This record gives sequence, C-alpha cells and structure tokens, in this order.
Amino acid sequence: MKYYVSYNNSNPVSEFDSLFNDLWADWGTNRSKIPPVDIYETEKAYVIEAELAGYKQEEVHVNVDKHVLKISSDKQSLKSADEKQKSLVRERYFKKFERSFSLPEDIDEENIEGEFADGVLTITLPKKKEVLPKTIEVKIK
Repeated sequence: MKYYVSYNNSNPVSEFDSLFNDLWADWGTNRSKIPPVDIYETEKAYVIEAELAGYKQEEVHVNVDKHVLKISSDKQSLKSADEKQKSLVRERYFKKFERSFSLPEDIDEENIEGEFADGVLTITLPKKKEVLPKTIEVKIK
C-alpha cells in the first residue's frame, strides 16, 4: 500500500527558529488539523485507523473513486451564540479536512468496510484473492 513519509534532516538552528515561529503562530497548539492515521497490513487486508476525536459518524465521509480512498469532513467549529462570551483559550476546534490514499491494485474495493468507535475510524481494505497467472500457449508456424 502506498503512503507518504517525509523526513526532516536535523538542523538545530532551523529547529529553534521553527519552534519559535510555531509558538507565536498558534500559541503552542498543533497547526495541522488533519487527523493522524496509522496504516498496517495483515495477511488478508490493509487497515487504516484515523483518529477523529470529537467527530460524529455522520460528520465523516469515506469514499473510493478511481483507486483513491478519501476520508473527509465539512465540520466547522461553532461560534458562541452569546456575543458576551469571550474565548480565552481555544484549542478545541474543527476544520474541514480531506485525506486521500492511493490504493494498490490488490484491494477488493467492493468489500471495503469501516467502523467508527471511540473517536477512531477503522477502515478495512481486504486484499483480492490471489489469481494465478494464466499461461497461454503460443503456436508457432
């Protein structure tokens, strides 16, 4: 299964600058609002687990189109109806997101299943049963 991993070469000066800039930009909160995922493989399937704490099942959409699995949500944080209320710290908010994963050819797309429990979306991508290569005899004249 294809997935992307980025590596960061360690540079103490750029790490310090990055930390300093991140602290001022978001007051120490995580800038990325894309849900983190774990992807693993078993003998019969690939499994994607996405952490979606605070989302309800009906707020999360999963679909497959042209061998690409998409997980998305349009949930937005609600502002307080009470104009007199002023937020002092706001670390819990939701943002529209979409994650896409290219699926390998050995996925049985018709039998993909999902389960949403305790803030974790688990998507099971079963592998196709192994098809033996067909040998074709070519007659030479």
